[in-house]
Amino acid sequence: MGKQFKKVAVLKGGISSEREISLKSGAAIAQGLRDGGYEVTEIDLKTKNVQLPEGIDAVFVALHGQFGEDGGVQQLLAELKVPFTGSGAESSRISFDKILTRERLEKNGVPVPAGEVIAVSSDRKIPVPLVVKPPREGSSVGCHLVFEEAQWEAAFADASWYSDDVLVEAYIPGRELTVGVVELSSHDAAEPQLQVLPVVEIKPNAEWYDFEAKYIAGDTTYVCPADLTDDLVAELQAIALKTFQCLDAKGFGRVDFRLTPDNKPYVLELNAIPGFTATSLLPKAAEAAGIGFSELCCRIMEQAHL
Repeated sequence: MGKQFKKVAVLKGGISSEREISLKSGAAIAQGLRDGGYEVTEIDLKTKNVQLPEGIDAVFVALHGQFGEDGGVQQLLAELKVPFTGSGAESSRISFDKILTRERLEKNGVPVPAGEVIAVSSDRKIPVPLVVKPPREGSSVGCHLVFEEAQWEAAFADASWYSDDVLVEAYIPGRELTVGVVELSSHDAAEPQLQVLPVVEIKPNAEWYDFEAKYIAGDTTYVCPADLTDDLVAELQAIALKTFQCLDAKGFGRVDFRLTPDNKPYVLELNAIPGFTATSLLPKAAEAAGIGFSELCCRIMEQAHL
């Protein structure tokens, strides 16, 4: 594969609650790119002031959370006229906001759990069991699973600490699944060629897939490809692709699902910059599809755009 970029920067760290995960993702990506022949500069971002060295051809954005996935850094890089990986500023802004994502997905006929947005705990109409989430955080930060009414006030108070408005969704019993999408390297194609990766099932040892289960190796079991019928795999992959496209995502992303016991899928969100750590899901799925880690990093790098 011929490279259109040679000297690249990896933006990692950042200012969000997911900074430590981003540092790990960025370090792994940088090594993957070096293994693929790029000249890589790693930049640990600690403010919103992005200073790039002279001669950088493009940037791999490995920032999770705020000023990483919310469109802020993408807008800045576009203004600097430096090509960057992943979705553009507007797509990132929408996919990072769980409320805007729901609106876009519902409008396009993508199945999502029943939900409501509230600012006062007494305004809730959705019964327990439910999930309460701050709309603009990642990695399950501030999210709570509420099975009993007695748990509601504390869960709402914590979610409200991150945001004035919180999203309440019906809890979907069943299985936790995720499907990655990666753009193929073809700069002269009229339409982007998208590869939908094998389905991964997530089996947390804890009650649900929270921050600890996501990032403490050994705390969660991953099955890839997931044990599903061919028809169900095809349905999940088709919904993941539709989600990616109707949110105008680019480069790569990961769509998270809940699957009910009677095999009805619901989309929870699109992760525009999913993790790239040792326990991360997109690299696992890519490996199952025959795409090694370095190749995955290089493929995403080559899709950098303004």
